[in-house]
Amino acid sequence: MAELGNCVRITRASSKRVAASAMSDDQSTNKKRVVLGELPNIQNATGSVAQKRKAMSQITKCKPKKRTKIAAAPMIKTTVVVEDNDPKLTVDDILDDPEMKGPYSSDIYAYLRKMEAEPIRRPIPNYLEKIQTDISANMRGVLVDWMVEVAEEYKLGSDTLYLSISYIDRFLSMNIINRQRLQLLGVSSMLIASKYEEITPPHVEDFCYITDNTYRRDAVVKMEADILKSLNFEMGNPTAKTFLRRFTNIAQEDFKIPNLHLEFLGHYLAELSLLDYNFVKFLPSLIAASVVFLAKFIIRPKQHPWGPNLQQYTGYRPADLRPCVLLLHDLYMARRGGSLIAVREKYKQQRFKSVAMMPSPPEIPVAYFEEA
Repeated sequence: MAELGNCVRITRASSKRVAASAMSDDQSTNKKRVVLGELPNIQNATGSVAQKRKAMSQITKCKPKKRTKIAAAPMIKTTVVVEDNDPKLTVDDILDDPEMKGPYSSDIYAYLRKMEAEPIRRPIPNYLEKIQTDISANMRGVLVDWMVEVAEEYKLGSDTLYLSISYIDRFLSMNIINRQRLQLLGVSSMLIASKYEEITPPHVEDFCYITDNTYRRDAVVKMEADILKSLNFEMGNPTAKTFLRRFTNIAQEDFKIPNLHLEFLGHYLAELSLLDYNFVKFLPSLIAASVVFLAKFIIRPKQHPWGPNLQQYTGYRPADLRPCVLLLHDLYMARRGGSLIAVREKYKQQRFKSVAMMPSPPEIPVAYFEEA
């Protein structure tokens, strides 16, 4: 088996990937396969990327290999693009979402809040210290960083990524595994989440291939079965992304027109939280509320980021959010996890308004954690 830490970055496909519409069987795409092997116990990432890459030992590059894709059934997909200066879409339009207004919205939210706190859907906050003997928080961070790139490579939805990480944390709360099987756990969790969320999920062979065939098909399938049994087939738990949609819509009330920077910055902050083991102890709804708090602060640092509506709809006061917000701000400022770069590179792209490069004050005023 390859060792965790001999990590090859996935290159985002420079050539066009095979479309999801009707195509001939002989079309193929090039991918770089990645092997995660053994990773030493590095201190929580604060050094440069070059320093950490060096500490993780040599980088093993794998030659791209052409693979034949079987054409998928053609699909019709409608995408609505909203620009910042679109005068036709107002905040009222956003808040007309049936989950925001309507006879069932409060019941839906109450149900999700109840579900997220159920013990069967929650990882143990200190599972690395209490359960695991061969895995560290930094190894988990490297795995998640790699999975972000896998999700980008296979064009998987963000809900798939969030569920994958949730499955990993929940499984590790109940089962001891060694570091050589950590990547196997990651790809198998993403396989399950893809089947749950995606219309056309990648095949088992795709997940074997992306690890440079470090794991055979039967090993991935066996781990998939172990995860399902361990989690008692409870796969549909709410994540931070579930609540972020609702909270972002409420936060848009402070803007005359929908603000894409707020939306993308929220997505960026929420994905950063996946990297850090310290966020496991927070409920997904609290992480989502903290994300909105910090996103509003970064965009408008001189205005109090919380208000009566956000407090009413989220159920959180500013003081409740303080520990999570401060951790999140440290991540944003690269005071934590600075060498885990997949999420940062992703949100530097123009299609996400380059929100990863937005400046932020180094400190958040203590007064902002008091009642608005």
